[in-house]
This record gives sequence, C-alpha cells and structure tokens, in this order.
Amino acid sequence: MNSRQYILSALCLFFAISAAPVRAQYPYPFQDPNLPEEVRVTNIVSLMTLNEKVAFLSQRPGVPRLGIKPMGHVEGLHGLAQGGPSNFAPHPPFPTTIFPQAIGMAETWDPDMLRQAGAVEGYEARYLLQSTNYHRGSLIMRAPNADLGRDPRWGRTEECYGEDPFFNGTMAAAFIKGLQGDNPKYWQTASLLKHFFANSNENGRDGSSSDFDEALFREYYSVPFRMGFEEGGARCFMASYNAWNRVPCTVQPVIKDVAIKEWGVDGIICTDGGSLRNLVNRHHYYATTNEAAAACVKAGINQFLDNYRPSVLCALTNHLLTEADIGQVIKGTLRVFIRLGLLDPATNNPYAGIGAASEPEPWNTPEHKAVARLVTQKSIVLLKNSGNLLPLDRTKLKSIAVIGPRADEVLLDWYSGTPPYTVTPLQGIRDKVGPGVIVNFATNNANGEAVKLAKAADVVIVCVGNHPTGGLTNWGKVALPSYGKEAVDRKSIKLEDEKLIKQMYRANSNTVVVLISSFPYAINWSQKHVPAIVHLTHCSQEEGSALADVLFGDYNPAGRLVETWPKSLYQLPRMMDYNIRDGRTYMYFKHQPLYPFGYGLSYTTFDYSDLKTSTPTLAKDGTITVSVNVKNTGSRAGEEVVQLYVKHLKSALEHPIQELRGFKRVAFQPGEQKTVEIPLTAKSLAYWDENKHAWNLESGTIEVRVGSSSADERSKTTVSVE
Repeated sequence: MNSRQYILSALCLFFAISAAPVRAQYPYPFQDPNLPEEVRVTNIVSLMTLNEKVAFLSQRPGVPRLGIKPMGHVEGLHGLAQGGPSNFAPHPPFPTTIFPQAIGMAETWDPDMLRQAGAVEGYEARYLLQSTNYHRGSLIMRAPNADLGRDPRWGRTEECYGEDPFFNGTMAAAFIKGLQGDNPKYWQTASLLKHFFANSNENGRDGSSSDFDEALFREYYSVPFRMGFEEGGARCFMASYNAWNRVPCTVQPVIKDVAIKEWGVDGIICTDGGSLRNLVNRHHYYATTNEAAAACVKAGINQFLDNYRPSVLCALTNHLLTEADIGQVIKGTLRVFIRLGLLDPATNNPYAGIGAASEPEPWNTPEHKAVARLVTQKSIVLLKNSGNLLPLDRTKLKSIAVIGPRADEVLLDWYSGTPPYTVTPLQGIRDKVGPGVIVNFATNNANGEAVKLAKAADVVIVCVGNHPTGGLTNWGKVALPSYGKEAVDRKSIKLEDEKLIKQMYRANSNTVVVLISSFPYAINWSQKHVPAIVHLTHCSQEEGSALADVLFGDYNPAGRLVETWPKSLYQLPRMMDYNIRDGRTYMYFKHQPLYPFGYGLSYTTFDYSDLKTSTPTLAKDGTITVSVNVKNTGSRAGEEVVQLYVKHLKSALEHPIQELRGFKRVAFQPGEQKTVEIPLTAKSLAYWDENKHAWNLESGTIEVRVGSSSADERSKTTVSVE
C-alpha cells in the first residue's frame, strides 16, 4: 500500500468510526476543530464544486456556501498598511502603528525588537478585522521581504533587511515569530514572504532573468526564505516576477522540489500581480495564458494576483489542467485558514478575543507607541562623530538652525500604513530643547536664508535624504537620479543635497548631517569634512522623537549598517550581474568602501578580550560556543553589537572573504564587563556540493573573528572542523 492509499484508508476508517457524533454536532466534518488538519482540508475540497475550486484560486478566496468567509492579503513590511501612499485598502485609511522602513528596523541588529514590532503589527491586524467598529483588513500579511539587497541601486532596497543571507534570515525569522505568535496551534496572523527569489532589480523585472549557479541559490539567495520557513515558522510566500536562469520563478521547479518538499511550505503560494500575463508577454515562456495558468497550478501556485479565471477554465476545457490539480493546491490556503482559527469556534482561539468592544484602539496605547519609539531609537546609526560634537548639550545651546527638505516632514513609502501621528525632526528637536533654546528652520537656501540662520546658530542640523515614493506621483518615474522605488532602480548613489550640506558647513563648522534615506549614499564629501553624521530611515511615527533622543544624548546610538556603502558606482559590478562573487557585498567586495557592512559608532567605547571557544574542535553535526569579554570603557551607558565572522583557511574551494555567523546586541553600564556568548553550528559552515546536489561540510580549519563590524576585527581564533 502506497502513502496515498494509506491516507485514504485512514480517512475512510476515521469517518466510519466518528461519522455519527460528528454529524450530530457539526453539519460538515471539517467544522470539527478536533479533527486532524489534513482530514479537514480534504473534506472541504470534497464538498466544493468545480467553480468553487476555481474561484478559490483568487487572492481573496472563500466558500460562502460552506460558511468559509473570504480572506485576502494586507501589506505589512513595517506596520499594518491600511492606508498610506498606496492606499491598498478599499476604504478610508485607518491608523496603525508605523515603524521605520524594513531596512531601518534591520539596522537595529536586534531580532527581539523585530519580534516585538511583528507582534504589534499582528495584534493590530486582528483588532481591525475582529473589532465591531472596523471589520477591515486581513490576517494574511505580505511580510517580511526576504530578498537580499545585493546592490544599493535596487529601487526596493528599503523593503529588505540588507545584503547578508544569515543576517536577513535571522531578522526575518524574528519578525515572522512576532506576526504569527507563539501559540502551538493557532497563528495570530499568517506571514507571507516576498518575493521568492533573487528579485533585486526593478528595471525590466517582469521579464528579466537572475542568472547564477545552484551553489549561490543554496548559500545566498534562498537562505533568508529557508530560515523564515524552518526557523520562523512561516508557510506562505509570493513568487517573484523574474526568472532564475531563464525559467520564470512563478513556475520554477524549486517551488515544489525545494520550498515544499524540503522546507515544508504547505500554505499559500501566490503569484505577484500580473505574473500570469508576464509569462506570455514578457518572459515569452508560454504561447498562451491558458498554458501559463496550467503550469502555475502544476508548479504549486494556489493563488493568482491576476485575472486568471478565463485562462484556468480554458486550461480545464483543453485538458491542460484537471480538477484534481486544483483541488490539491487549494489545500494550502485552507490549511492557513485553519491555522488562523477562521473555521473554528472563537472560544478555541486565544487571538479571537482581540478587538472586544471595551478594548482601546491599540495604536493609541502607550505600549505600542513605546515599541515604535524604541525600535526607531535602536535603528539610528552614528556614522561619524569627530571631536565628540555629539551628543549636543542643550544646557550650553542658545540657538539651533534646523535646515533641509526632510526636517519638517515624516515621509511614508509605498507599502506604509497611515500612522496615528507623526513627530518630525524639527518638532522632536523643539520638544527636546524646550522654549529656552531658539530653533530656526529653513527648507533650503533660497535667497540665502539657510546660510543666514546657520551663521547665527550655535549648531546646524541638516536633514536630507531621498523621497521614498520618488517625489512624483507617476508610476515608474522619480524626481532625482538618486531616488528609487518599486519599478525604478536608482541611476545614482550621489546625494544631490550635499550641495546644501556644503553651504551649511561653510557657514558654520558645527554641522550635524542627518541622512534620512532608504538606501546607501556615497556621501564622500560629508564624511571627509562634516564633524557628525547620523543615519536613519523614513516612515516611523516616532522619527523626530527618537532622532532628538540620540542627538541630545538621551539615547546612545548603536545601530549598524546592513549593507556595504560604496564610495561610487565604479566600485560595483553591473546591475544585472547576480553572481555576487564578482565583487558584490562585504563577502566579495574588492575595494575600500565608504562604510563597511556592520558599521556604526557609539558615544562610548568598548574593549574586547579573552576570546574563547567551548572546544577547539567542531564536530560535523555539532555546535560550539564562542565567548568573548566585552567591557564598556567609556563614561556613558551604551550598547555594543558583537559580530562573529568566519573565514575558511587553506580550502581548495572558493569561499567568501568572510561570512557573518552570529551577532548579539548587548547593553552595558559605564565600566561594566560582560561575557558575550554566541553559538556557532557546524551546519552553518556547510557549502553546497553541486556535483552531489547536497550540503557538505569540509574538514579543515576555520578562523573565527569577533568585532564591531565586518572591517573592525577585535580578536580572532581558530577552530578545527572534523
């Protein structure tokens, strides 16, 4: 008896034994929450008509006849999107707690903060859907974006967690755990990862091919997705527009062969918007959408973000697709519905009570506001602080000039929701210093106004950076070459606002640059001349408050960069070169960057000593603990991000220069010393053997490095792998 026959026999036996009591309590067996999940989904499919099965392939599937209400998706990269510039919601916008852009949240280097942010977002999604005052939104969250920011020109860099696969996977898993909750049976919301996979060019994305070998698929591009599924517990994803080695990702065999069979993905697998027609019109992979639709379903797609029904019906008529094919894939969506508790009594689900009539709106609570502020504080990166200009001492200041186009606004990106309030940098600074300090403001230097204010001030704070939606309402257009967004890659990484920075610095050498940006910028002049530079990203409702906390020393910054910031585009391979070994990311970068991966400063200093490993030998199925003593040698409390990198020594294989394999953000009081421990697994050191199509761990010597960035090695030792 094969496995299929065994399951069918077990189902028949189960229903034979339990049919009478089930029918007495529930009209249909699938309504019994005590039945096994597969029994329930199989029963639902057996009850559905062909038309209902076809309709269930939509992005808002349901079976009203069986009491299964339709459920769509919502965006949620850094807060639940129920409004914002894109206005995805088909109703007036509703406020939700909005955090920094995803790349900014990543710059916290704090997985627990991402888990907390995800938990806030998931809670608010439940509240909006279940509250009697709203009944809006969905519990299926299109987040996180697990793509890798391999190139700073990518227009959607803001959506990802950076360039390192291990780091991105760690942060993605943390955000997923927050979204989905920790109940063993039910999810708070369902995380649907975007975009599987190697999707980091916007220009021509709907027909382009990301070309690289199987080893890079396994060791780089797929890693954040695998970790999101295996470690985070997600079971859903969106296929990307592009192809991999000329096979469109919407119909890639790796969907079944790897994501489903190896990683356990058994939930929603959807197309991106327009992908069905792209298979014909852009990739030219199929002659008709009928063939394309059939191929999608057979590849594992169970939801279309397209007008797919005519094509699927024609595919059925022409025997390109069977009813059984559809019935099999739609089980994935039904599993998600069950795990969300949508088919069960509310008394069974711990999340079903969220949104009760007496409960306050969560985005207005002190708890959610506090999480937004803390995430934003932790996301701020101190890039330069010559002469300890920062933190500013408000008791010694009489006047401040706040200058720049980003000073008196909080900009939202395409996938942002609408925050309940915003604090701009200007407002945050004014609130911090109070009425005893004069704070003047100018957007630009029109008529020499900004220079005049700068000369009269004790300190100048220049707030500059990109516009996250491109500064234009036109789709596919941006206002400046350094801007990027969905559908538009950046043409430049030079900061156009450096002209304004130069004017301010020449008027007053006590100049602080606040770079509010979605991407790296080649701010070479500013780094050379301006004494202090901080970086943060857009969108946070607490942007100005958190910034002021850092500028005036109420919070000691410890954010770290998650991408290599090059000095110019000449340091980068061509945009469509997806082979990162050609000089991309800190693992293969061939030049001296402006700022390295993992870089960030503090208002205090740290010493490292006594690096040890729990054993000098790492077994091929084992784990060792790397420990190092870290001491705060300064006079301020602060946090250090201890980073662990590995390098393969004397290997016959082509390995990266170094690879991040662990990190921990740790708080210290002045003078305090702690032993920081980071696990290192043998599994994380394996490479993909293309000849065997399997993971392999090479025996030999590994150099273990610890430090405060990829370029700031404080101590190192070796470990033997046997």
